Amino acid sequence: MSNCDRSRRLTRRALRALPALGAVAILYGSSAALLPASEQRVDDLVQTARSLDAEPRHGGSLFRAQCVQCHGRAALGDPGRGIPALAGQRQAYIVRQLANFVEHDRDSDLMHQVVARDQIREPQAWVDLAAYLNGLPVMKNPEHGDGSLLEFGEGVFREQCASCHEEDARGDDDGFVPSLRNQHYSYLLKQTRALAENHRRNVDPNLVLFMANLKSDELTGLADYLSRLSGPVKDRLRMRDNGVVGD
Repeated sequence: MSNCDRSRRLTRRALRALPALGAVAILYGSSAALLPASEQRVDDLVQTARSLDAEPRHGGSLFRAQCVQCHGRAALGDPGRGIPALAGQRQAYIVRQLANFVEHDRDSDLMHQVVARDQIREPQAWVDLAAYLNGLPVMKNPEHGDGSLLEFGEGVFREQCASCHEEDARGDDDGFVPSLRNQHYSYLLKQTRALAENHRRNVDPNLVLFMANLKSDELTGLADYLSRLSGPVKDRLRMRDNGVVGD
């Protein structure tokens, strides 16, 4: 089967899932009043954090003291342990993930222990860490897959994912949609499978429905393709009021 035929097949499967989205929209509509209490709490925490002036130097001190054992001194992660690279990741996305861990809306016993520490559990720490990590040089040589489904994975991404993550997988203008560039294959595959199996509660239910319709080879090819997108993206950098440059 050609890549084009597979992409058409994938589109048809995704469209068949759409009738179920009406009920989902009722539960997860755009109105804040419809959000579950934990999601509303996360939104409030993120808004508080984003209103604060970021101090990347303090973020660097926090990272070296609290995070370096797992993520490495350059925040390049550890594919053998399924730990993601954080260097260059979008600031708003990092802040939201930390808020999710604090509220136990995202699973990880280790991260729950980390964010429970006095130095990490407040919104100022999250925005400082996010500013520091966003400014780090991105990884040059992420771990890749075997390349056997690479063309297929590119077709899946361009057909189904680029509309949210952009053509170069750098994320959206606001920064809440993550960059999928400069990331290890094994971590990308682990997270796409977690999405497909509904093990990530802090994501749009529509995304879960879509990922659940992907087959194993589609997830594998997608992760391999994304792992080969590397290098910095500079055209979204801007200067904040406190002089910090970031996304």
